[in-house]
Amino acid sequence: MGTFKIEGGHQLKGSIQPQGAKNEALQILCAVLLTPEVVTINNIPDIIDVNKLISLLKKLGVKVEKHARGSYSFQADDINLEYLESDQFKIDGRGLRGSIMIVGPLLARFGKGYIPKPGGDKIGRRRLDTHFEGLIKLGAKFGYSKEEQFYGVEAKRLKGTYMLLEEASVTGTANIVMAAVLAEGQTTIYNAACEPYLQQLCKMLNRMGAKISGVGSNKLIIDGVERLGGTDHRLLPDMIEIGSWIGLAAMTKSELTITNVSWNDLGLIPETFRKLGITVEKQEDDIHIPAHTDGYEIQSFIDGSILTISDAPWPGFTPDLLSIILVVATQARGSVLIHQKMFESRLFFVDKLIDMGAKIILCDPHRATVIGHDYKSTLKATTMTSPDIRAGVSLLIAALSAKGTSTIQNIEQIDRGYERIAERLRAIGAKIERLD
Repeated sequence: MGTFKIEGGHQLKGSIQPQGAKNEALQILCAVLLTPEVVTINNIPDIIDVNKLISLLKKLGVKVEKHARGSYSFQADDINLEYLESDQFKIDGRGLRGSIMIVGPLLARFGKGYIPKPGGDKIGRRRLDTHFEGLIKLGAKFGYSKEEQFYGVEAKRLKGTYMLLEEASVTGTANIVMAAVLAEGQTTIYNAACEPYLQQLCKMLNRMGAKISGVGSNKLIIDGVERLGGTDHRLLPDMIEIGSWIGLAAMTKSELTITNVSWNDLGLIPETFRKLGITVEKQEDDIHIPAHTDGYEIQSFIDGSILTISDAPWPGFTPDLLSIILVVATQARGSVLIHQKMFESRLFFVDKLIDMGAKIILCDPHRATVIGHDYKSTLKATTMTSPDIRAGVSLLIAALSAKGTSTIQNIEQIDRGYERIAERLRAIGAKIERLD
């Protein structure tokens, strides 16, 4: 199990470019199963979760060719459907939550799709009902083995229909969209997720020959087609990594430039950090964060009440950045209530920040009040373990701002979502070492 050794308390300086978007990559990679033609994808991040999915596609029979760092071509013209019912698939599929999105494409193109109960971050319940209820409405027969925790759907031909999703699930919407593009007739998905990464998937499918309208809204209308062709696609920069670097700059009082951020796809992220008093400057398509040598002050609501920052489906604030917001607030002037609505276990890492000296009151599994130190009391170095991707990076940011040397164990969790993070942080002056 790997460990990071971090010497904190140093100011950083320079520029850093965000990797390709992890959450977009998982959707886009599954979509290559919809066509026998070549699909070329660029800006793929070299991270554990994405590499696991590429490995899974190879075992399914997809031909994968790497052209350069982050650039691959995929051709699913000879799929091995027997692998789906093998014991090895039941092991491989469990290692990655994003593997659930192979079900829709396989069902649409080959008439059946299977998946073991997928893994992922331990951040609370993450139901799969939206995925399978949508596929059932398209005409699939659903099966589940409780003993093996193995799901399956089958259909000779899917038929378009109207559906109102119970929740605006991003992966659920992606799965249903990928199934509906090859269904017979028209499908309407209301209360669909509309994140930029889902928009990217729809735009790519349209270039492949799909007929999807309403992209960017919560109502998608899909006219099924007989087949899809190949295309080229480039992933957006990862908005969660961009938010992480904004938080890192503020906590370490560093001047950083985050390059090529695709401003139009960041939604509320810049403004939410500004509410914490952080200066976020737009320089063409870059973000510049000046050194906050005098600290930063949390805003109040108009009536003077304590600021609350909560997550919501897009275009609301992404839940993946609430951990970063919470850490950044520990050194602000003022107080803030963090309300994590979507996952009930995501705030349980705050005990590690409290051990470092942060003033945090965990109200319940969903809410925490943070009283900022205003740098009058710095965080203390400590030894900790990364519980999941986002909490792990939040603890890393805390360690980089703390006085002394910290260690973070179980860093494979961080590697699942952040590419070459130690190397990239050292390039801007961080004192971080990987111990394997």
